[in-house]
Amino acid sequence: MAPPAKKTHSERPRGRPNGVVPSSKLPLQLEDDVPDFPRGGGTSLSREERNEAREGVDKDFETDNRVLKKRKKDKRVQNKNNSTEDDLGLLFGDGITGKLPRFANKITLKNVSSGMKLWGVIAEVNEKDIVVSLPGGLRGLIRACDAFDPIPSDEVKGDADNSFLSRIYQKGQLVSCVVLQVDDDRKELAKRKIWLSLRLSVLHKSLTLDSIQEGMVLSAYVKSIEDHGFMLHFGLPSFAGFMPKQNQSEGRNLNVGIGQLLQGIVKSVDRSRKVVHMSSDLDMVSKYVTKELKGISIDLLVPGMMVNARVQSTLENGILLSFLTYFTGTVDLFNLDKTFPSSRWKNDYAKNVKFNARILFIDPSTRAVGLTLSPQLVSNKAPASLVKVGDIFEQCKVVRVDKGSGLLLEVPTVPVPTPTYVNVTDVADKEVKLDKIFKEGSSVRARILGYRHLEGLATGTLKTSAFEGSVFTHSDVKPGMVVKAKVIAVDSFGAIVQLASGVKALCPLRHMSEFEITKPRKKFEVVKFILCARAIVAFVWSRMVLWILFCNFNSHHCINIFQVGIELVFRVLGCKSKRITVTHKKTLVKSKLEILSSYADGTDGLVTHGWITKIEKHGCFVRFYNGVQGFAPRSELGLSPGSDIHSMYHVEQVVKCRVVKCLPASHRINLSFNITPTRGSEDELIKPGSLVSGVVESVATQTILVAVHESSHMKGTIFLEHLADHHGLATLLMSVVKPGYHFDKLLVLDVEGNNMILTAKHSLVNSVEQLPVDISQISCHSVVHGYICNIIDTGCFVRFMGRLTGFAPKSKATDDRRSDLSEVFYVGQSVRSNIVDISSDTGRITLSLKQSLCSSTDASFIQEYFFLEEKISELQVLDSQGLRWTDGFGICSVIEGKVHEIKDFGVVISFQEYSDVYGFISHYHLAETTLEKHSVVRAAVLDVSRIERLVDLSLKPEFVNKTKEESSTSKTLKKKRKREAHKDLEANQVVNAVVEIVKENYLVLSLPAYNYSIGYASLTDYNTQRLPLKQFSHGQSVSATVMALPGPTTGGRLLLLLKSLSDGMGTYSSKRAKKNSSYDVGSLIQAEITEIKPLELRVKFGSGFNGRIHITEATDDNSADSPFSNYRVGQTLTARIVSKGNKTAKSRGYDGWELSIKPSLLKGYTETSKSLSSEDINYSYGQCVSGFVYKIDPEWAWLTVSREFMAQLYILDSSCEPCELADFQKRFYVGKAISGFVINVNKEKKLLRVVLHAPPNGSGELKGADSDHNSLCHLAEGSVVGGRISKILPGVGGLLVQIDQHHYGKVHFTELTDAWVPKPLSGYQIGQFVKCRVLEINNAFKGSVHVDLSLRSTQDAAGHTSARRVDTITDLHPDMAVQGYVKNVSQKGCFIMLSRNIDARILISNLSDNFVENPEKDFSVGELVTGKVLSVEPLSKRVEVTLRTSSAVCVPKSNSDHLNQITVGDIIHGKVKRVESYGLFISIDQTNVVGLCHVSELSDDHIDDLLAKFKAGERVTAKVLKVDKERNRVSLGMKNSYIISEGGSPTPSSQNIDSAIGMNGSVVIPAPALSENSSEDMNNGSDVGHIPLLADAESRALVPPLEVPLDDIESVDIQGDVSQSAVDATDGIEEKNDKKAKKKAREEREREIRAAEERLLEKDIPRSADEFEKLIRSSPNSSFIWIKYMAFMLSLADVEKARSIAERALRTINIREESEKLNVWVAYFNLENEYGNPPEEAVSKIFERALQYCDPKKVNLALLGMYERTEQHKLADDLLNKMSRKFKQSCKVWVRKVQSLVKRNSDGVQSVVERGLKSLPRHKHIKFITQTAILEFKCGVPDRGRSLFEKMLREYPKRTDLWSVYLDQEIRVGDADLIRALFERAISLSLPPKKMKFLFNKYLQYEKSSGDEQRIESVKAKAMEYVATLD
Repeated sequence: MAPPAKKTHSERPRGRPNGVVPSSKLPLQLEDDVPDFPRGGGTSLSREERNEAREGVDKDFETDNRVLKKRKKDKRVQNKNNSTEDDLGLLFGDGITGKLPRFANKITLKNVSSGMKLWGVIAEVNEKDIVVSLPGGLRGLIRACDAFDPIPSDEVKGDADNSFLSRIYQKGQLVSCVVLQVDDDRKELAKRKIWLSLRLSVLHKSLTLDSIQEGMVLSAYVKSIEDHGFMLHFGLPSFAGFMPKQNQSEGRNLNVGIGQLLQGIVKSVDRSRKVVHMSSDLDMVSKYVTKELKGISIDLLVPGMMVNARVQSTLENGILLSFLTYFTGTVDLFNLDKTFPSSRWKNDYAKNVKFNARILFIDPSTRAVGLTLSPQLVSNKAPASLVKVGDIFEQCKVVRVDKGSGLLLEVPTVPVPTPTYVNVTDVADKEVKLDKIFKEGSSVRARILGYRHLEGLATGTLKTSAFEGSVFTHSDVKPGMVVKAKVIAVDSFGAIVQLASGVKALCPLRHMSEFEITKPRKKFEVVKFILCARAIVAFVWSRMVLWILFCNFNSHHCINIFQVGIELVFRVLGCKSKRITVTHKKTLVKSKLEILSSYADGTDGLVTHGWITKIEKHGCFVRFYNGVQGFAPRSELGLSPGSDIHSMYHVEQVVKCRVVKCLPASHRINLSFNITPTRGSEDELIKPGSLVSGVVESVATQTILVAVHESSHMKGTIFLEHLADHHGLATLLMSVVKPGYHFDKLLVLDVEGNNMILTAKHSLVNSVEQLPVDISQISCHSVVHGYICNIIDTGCFVRFMGRLTGFAPKSKATDDRRSDLSEVFYVGQSVRSNIVDISSDTGRITLSLKQSLCSSTDASFIQEYFFLEEKISELQVLDSQGLRWTDGFGICSVIEGKVHEIKDFGVVISFQEYSDVYGFISHYHLAETTLEKHSVVRAAVLDVSRIERLVDLSLKPEFVNKTKEESSTSKTLKKKRKREAHKDLEANQVVNAVVEIVKENYLVLSLPAYNYSIGYASLTDYNTQRLPLKQFSHGQSVSATVMALPGPTTGGRLLLLLKSLSDGMGTYSSKRAKKNSSYDVGSLIQAEITEIKPLELRVKFGSGFNGRIHITEATDDNSADSPFSNYRVGQTLTARIVSKGNKTAKSRGYDGWELSIKPSLLKGYTETSKSLSSEDINYSYGQCVSGFVYKIDPEWAWLTVSREFMAQLYILDSSCEPCELADFQKRFYVGKAISGFVINVNKEKKLLRVVLHAPPNGSGELKGADSDHNSLCHLAEGSVVGGRISKILPGVGGLLVQIDQHHYGKVHFTELTDAWVPKPLSGYQIGQFVKCRVLEINNAFKGSVHVDLSLRSTQDAAGHTSARRVDTITDLHPDMAVQGYVKNVSQKGCFIMLSRNIDARILISNLSDNFVENPEKDFSVGELVTGKVLSVEPLSKRVEVTLRTSSAVCVPKSNSDHLNQITVGDIIHGKVKRVESYGLFISIDQTNVVGLCHVSELSDDHIDDLLAKFKAGERVTAKVLKVDKERNRVSLGMKNSYIISEGGSPTPSSQNIDSAIGMNGSVVIPAPALSENSSEDMNNGSDVGHIPLLADAESRALVPPLEVPLDDIESVDIQGDVSQSAVDATDGIEEKNDKKAKKKAREEREREIRAAEERLLEKDIPRSADEFEKLIRSSPNSSFIWIKYMAFMLSLADVEKARSIAERALRTINIREESEKLNVWVAYFNLENEYGNPPEEAVSKIFERALQYCDPKKVNLALLGMYERTEQHKLADDLLNKMSRKFKQSCKVWVRKVQSLVKRNSDGVQSVVERGLKSLPRHKHIKFITQTAILEFKCGVPDRGRSLFEKMLREYPKRTDLWSVYLDQEIRVGDADLIRALFERAISLSLPPKKMKFLFNKYLQYEKSSGDEQRIESVKAKAMEYVATLD
């Protein structure tokens, strides 16, 4: 630190270096010898003491100055020796030339870098990382994710679990590592960490299969364990390995696991299979020496590799070796072959001496290599560690003295001595000269500081201070120890302190002071003053006097201010895994009480200090030393009743507490904050288990405070859950209880200080004598009442009395283990628990809450319900008169009332005497009686709800009539009748009852056998309150047990217990009965119906057996609807067993017994058991089967045909009427009987496919399981079927109608309606059901089916001539009137559809009587027209029609007439129609004849390439060689000899005409495209008369267009703008223009070829697959034809065939035709985008394949274009992001990215432009910015475009092309002022005359188009001025 500067103004005083306060200033004080907080504001120091303090501070200040000056001087001396240190820190590689290095390479924290390969030994294996000891004593860390490569195995996951690392790596294992990262250089050197990787993929990065040789040693992971060996994984996907399990040479078996790292030696390499065979022979592995290979790279060197090395020279601290011919490496002193090298070690390493060495480290950047000669490492073993840190050795021999470095000692260890090196800084506490004090051979006392595991070298110290003190290592630290430590860092989590021995500890934030600290950095910052408990020391600036001011602090604000470097007193809280935590809380540090550091130390009555860690409403958790924790309940906190715990205590508060009880085995300590136990009083008489009474004092939301009568001082608390056993009634009771209410019986559950926890639950109050208070009172297998106090994921805690608690694991909590406990139980719920196990050692009680073990044995549950209901009703009324109404409604009494209201669910009755009481009669109890409003009725009372003031009544005769004959004048007689009705009933008697009323919580039952007495049974039990209720229905028979007869305790009710609630009690006995049963298949039994379901009867029979009667086993023919309608629950019937039980059936709720009540089976038993249990599966095609609907969904009706076989009926097979199809789900309901015909069977799934109509060929053979997908066997031509519109095709495509699950049919445009209507599609919509007739079924290609349908109901009857359709061309004749729909329109006419098979042509001259200027405007596609047939050519299927009504019709001449005009030898002129490889087709002028000129007749010379010499449309002259009138053929010749001999002149070989097809950037191949192109043929047709008919492939287009981009950029014509301006503006880019011209010529040629292909396709439009195949064979490389073929297959709805054609095209097209292949790939994209499942995944797969065959950038751009056209913006953005990373130097990609943002007006254009400029090469910047600016002008914000242009013009002001483009964009925007200003700027430039001429011309043209004469003249004048300046 520099000395203080002399300044006039105040300056902060300089303290001790680094702010360190001497320890002498802070003595260790543990006694309270001085007051902590002196009263008053004065000081207790005398004047002499203050003067002495000032002198001390001045002296310290002067001392600091001297120390700083001395440091400055030492620093200057140190800088002189930097060169030596630099040499030690540098790495020298094998490229050393000239002077050799002085020192051996040594790895340090300064020179280690990423990419280095190091050899190390594992020092620690932790859960999440591995610690590796590296060369030079360094330590590296390996994260779990970097410890291994992910292996594709189920047993090995990518993320390491807690034990995975320890399974594959062991401590002491040698490993090769790669440095991944070294912490930032700005960190302190000691804190920097080295992060390593053990991944073989990183280590073997340069390893290839070719470089592997036999005998090499390689590392690999175990990928899988096979029968004979291990599959190995080298981290690289290119090859694998195999290692046998047993090594033959050693006869031992390897014990390894999956993922383990192994080393082996290569035995052989199978290069064909790419498998490396390894051996696990450890001897061979350790002895293998790497062979010298030619051209070996440093990348193939691996740490641990053994090489033959030769000594080159000796260095100051090691030797230099050469190895593998090309490499050199160094060995330092600690890696020599001798463990204790002496000071004359250099004599042992003469030049050229050979050694075996192993590579220690490799630095690829410097090519530096470190080697080791250590015997243990050379033998591939890590040195053994024989010392521990902290060990002290007395007699250590000095082996070598290294001047200025340190000492090498020989430490006496067993069995061999350990080399130990003592650094010069650790030799003594003060600076000494080594060579004078220590001599070789002398003995010294040393202490071990550390151990370098790789070199086997210990580090030690000889300092005297190291042998002093109680703490040297972490193992010396004990909990509770008081230590002195220095603060070295303060952070938000606390302070880091360091003990004298260097051991570090953490003082957590909350332990830095007695009070809460929120900002430790602010309060504990490094300052130049000390604030302690007694004084504040403040430095006064410069040399002023230091004053000490004493202040009196309030104890709540006093705080020790930490200073980095200060020494304070701490107490150790705990030490775990080298992590030491300490506290500076004054109370803990100075505490004289015994500490509690383990549960074994927690003796009862122990008083100690602790600190609060958590506060809850029921108590505080207190933490002690070493993680020991206890709990102090609220009653032991010394709080008054009702007070809040937080008002007295806070978290982290130090408290003195007393151990009440300690259970070391369960780690539980009960505490009390009352240090002395309270004296006994009268309150001690009230203990848990006592019954008390009390009066309500106050009512809160969840609690009731009660004044207990038995105690004058104590209060009681009743929680909401403890008001009643029924949770619903407890809530209701809470709402009506008011202060002053008296509780007669309350049970004391627990006592907490002066507060009692009470319960009013009847289950606990009535069983108080059986409730246990201590564990000794519990016996196994007893059932005890309790309540749930907590619920966790693994089980429930049940509390009994006091704190006695048991635990019910999840497996024992419910009968159904899958239940969620939080949904089954609630905290506070009353339960009955079965004691399963009691552990006296741990005090744990294991319970079971299963209903089968804990069901109620009495009616206490429902009895309490009625009792509480009466109590709540009493509290609800204000006077006692309100309850007297119940006296008039006795159970079973008959009362009179008036019908008040009639509702859908029953009748409401009112009573004259009680206006607020109503009665209710359900439909079931109306007994088919019809009631009218206000009529008087007499009904019997079944139930009375006191709370709801509702009476349930019945009109059933069995209840009403039984009291009519008896007098009802006296209540005495009523009671007598009641006694007589129940005189035969006894308690615990089992009776049969009938359900009369189903209430929310109970059932009202009648006992027919006992004069229809009324009883009540609960639906739930204590343990099942939240379980789903079992469903009961009116009239259902149940079995119940009489629990309590009517009496005062039951409220006059008969209480029953349902047998279903206690069925579990007989589980074990029923199992034994089932085991011993003799029932077998075929047995006739009596069964009782227990449940009726729509499709089955559940029955029980025998001793606890359950079974079912399937609905198909009820009748013989399955024809009756609802066969179970005549059965009821409880009915007994006769059945026969047809199948035994199975496990699957048991899981469904019954034992699996299958029964049958078929009459045929019950009459006689002749079938064997085997025949009964097996079902008939021999179903035949067309067989009629019957079944019942068991499930219905929108598409299918599922039938059950038998017990095992199911059938499915598709919605379209259920009817042909649209209205019935729309009501599909209403027509087929569950249980409906259906008969159908089998068309398909799947025997494996036991599933039939049925239809409701009889299929054709009823005797045919049943199709296979897959026939449903491939054929329509149940349909035939003429069949009428139901269909659903799937798609409305564009134009005149018609409809695509679904007629089966996987099949579709096409409705032609002419088959939509019966009559010819203008818009036949107007009445149809997608999803609409229609009635169809099958016209034609074609099995076209390998199972694909094409179906033609018709929606017409009439079929061309004689009386419907107007609606008639022409099916064949023979039905047509001239002058016949026809109607049709316009199919296609062009400039020369149109085509119309007469039917689905025939089209006709109408020339423009025949379109109308009037002149038609624009046919496309006057005639629209789909328009209905009426005309007359002109001509019919049956052979060519050509029909000519006219729409003219006049007689002057232009009828073209026939071919035969024209052919008669041509004679052999004529010289004709014509136009090339198309060019083929075998010749030219020539259209002869003035005729409609096309002749062929064979290739042999073209020229006298041989022509190699016809396409290069002739073009379509070229004018030629030829001679007629032959005329074949029978076949309508003309042969021509074009040889010069033919023409000259006839006196003619040869015609030029070619004439270029523009025949491009006009596709801007892409070829769109929809089916209608054929029609558009055919219009071109019409243009020729007017001349030659040859117009081909369009095939119906056009009308069968079922998919959107297959768009095939031929260019990378579309939509915005950016390139055109730039290039055109550049051509006009510049004179230095002629070469570029030439290239563009050539490119344009190539593109033009490509378009011409494509146009020729289109015209070829127009000539003979393929109508079938065979025709397409012929076309493909002639032009296999034409993508146009292939895509047309795909579109044709899609028109047939055969998507799979279209895919196969795409695959064929990709295989067939020549690999050199990349553009053709790309077109097919893109068509494939569009296909999968429309029909893939899912589309995104299907397109992705095709895209990945396309990348392997075509230019990746073009493929990406093509896919991007498809995404943009289909508006899949998210996918387009994702693709653009990937492209911008992959093709970051492509201007086109960045422009497309900008274009995407601009088009959608998205933000971020500027950031994309900046990224693009950073990525693109410099020469592309202008192009990129220009195109971006144009995009902004056209689609975005023009201002941003202007700024981009201005930026470029500032850098390139003389680029005329930029000015031109800029001007063009401004002209397009149209701001005249801006445009003229820009022109003025441009013409003011100093440019060459040619460029200026261009600018003036452009300016003049603009003014001529937008300006006036004055402005035009102004521009001309300025141009003349410029010309004048040139002179």
